[in-house]
Parts: sequence; C-alpha cells; structure tokens
Amino acid sequence: MDQSPLLRIWLRFRREKLAVGALAVLAGLLLVAILAPVIAPYEPFAAHPEIALKPPVSGFPFGTDHLGRDVLSGVIWGARTSIGTSFASIALSTLIGIPIGAVAGYYGGRFDDLMMRIVDIFLVIPTFFIVLVVVAIFGAKQYLLVIILGLTMWPRTARLFRGAVLSVKEEAFVEAAVALGSSDSRVISRHLVPNAIFPVIVNLPLQAGAVILIEAGLGFIGLGDPTIISWGSMLNDAQQMVYHSWWMPLFPGLAITTTILTFNLVGDGLNEAISSRYQQ
Repeated sequence: MDQSPLLRIWLRFRREKLAVGALAVLAGLLLVAILAPVIAPYEPFAAHPEIALKPPVSGFPFGTDHLGRDVLSGVIWGARTSIGTSFASIALSTLIGIPIGAVAGYYGGRFDDLMMRIVDIFLVIPTFFIVLVVVAIFGAKQYLLVIILGLTMWPRTARLFRGAVLSVKEEAFVEAAVALGSSDSRVISRHLVPNAIFPVIVNLPLQAGAVILIEAGLGFIGLGDPTIISWGSMLNDAQQMVYHSWWMPLFPGLAITTTILTFNLVGDGLNEAISSRYQQ
C-alpha cells in the first residue's frame, strides 16, 4: 500500500535524531506557553520589593529581579508571548504569501512580474527596520507587531511557493488535469498547493526563529509592549544587573537561544527529509 507524502516525510524526519529531539523540546515549550496561567508559580508582574534581587533558591529557582518579581514566572509567560507572536505572524504571512505565489507562478505574465518586483522591494528592506519604524510611530502593541511581521514576511513565502509552483505545474499530472477541463482554481487547490507546499514547510521554523529574535530585540531596546512580559523586556530590565545579578539575564537569554535553536534544528530536519523525497 502506497504511503502518503506526509507520512513518508515523517518517516524520513524520524531518522534525524537531533531534529526529533529538537521537536520534542519545541513541543515542551509550546505546552509551557499554553499552560502559562496554570504552571507559573507567581503573577509575572507581581512585585515584592522585600525579596528583590534574590538569587536562585528553592522558592524561586530562577531568582527574582530588581522589583522582586519571580524570574521563572516571567520566563514562562515570556514563552507565551514569543511563541504566540511567532505563530500568529507566520500564519498571517503564509495566508498572504501562498495565494499570491500560487497565482503568480501558475499564470505568470504581468501579474507575476509585478508581484516579484514588490517581493524584491520588501526583501531589500530589513524587516527589523520596518518594524522599528512602525512601532516607533504607532506604539508598541503586540497585535500591531503581529500584523507588521506578517505583512513584511509574506514576500519570502510567496517567492518560495512561486518557485515550487513553476516546477510542479510542468508535471504530467497537472497537464492532464488541465487537459481534462479542470478549472484553474481546482488545479491550484487540488494539484499545485499539495505538491508545492514543501519548501514553505521547511521555511516555517526558520521564519519562527527570526520572528522570536525580532520580538526579543524590540523588547531589549525598550520598544516591546509594556503590558505583557516578554523575554526581550526581561533582558532590558537586566542590563544594569548583569555583573551582580547574573540570573536576571541568564534565564531569559537561555530561553531565547534554546527556542531559536530548536526551530532551526527542526527546519534542518525537515529540509533533509523533504530533500530526500525529491532525490528518490
């Protein structure tokens, strides 16, 4: 019995032990983000000046910050902020990029030329610079960050998907569907999208890591949403405490590094699994 393409990719992905381990860590981080209100031992903004700058001990395994806030609770809620922002931004960019890439690749012509020139413009301007300008003008709101990241990251998705569509549409099964009178929308949705989606899937974890880095960078320079806890804002608070309160920057910094590393390792594993699919 023939295996589905996704099942074959999963079976190949399982051979990449490092990627599988990273996926397990990523699943744990996602679970922490979802259950943050339940598993966080304290309210992230709850300040207790009497225990300020307390080093890691049994009651506070990650210590406390300069306001007496529990660092562990901040890291847990920061996972909710960073991962949630990452997933929402990527979902938006994918919803925009895939349809545009599909139409541009399938029809070609002037629309394709126009969209690729727009993509080139977006890719030339650094995403962080665009986000920085918008946040400085309109304020640091998390929903605004999600929208801006989604609107600036879709060109990469569109270009990847367009390239895959250009390749897949030359396949015999697509030409057969067109010859049998299938509508353009049916050809795109039933034949092109399922077979051209794999490069986009590989790119998703890499984009997720990039979003987390941008979000953390904004928080670190003081342009994050002040109404929520984020790893970047925790690092911003810790700037003056590095030498005598090492735990304040250590744990949010480790959280950022671990999350980005796991996303990249998962992306590498997906790339190996999907690349072997095309080599066979």
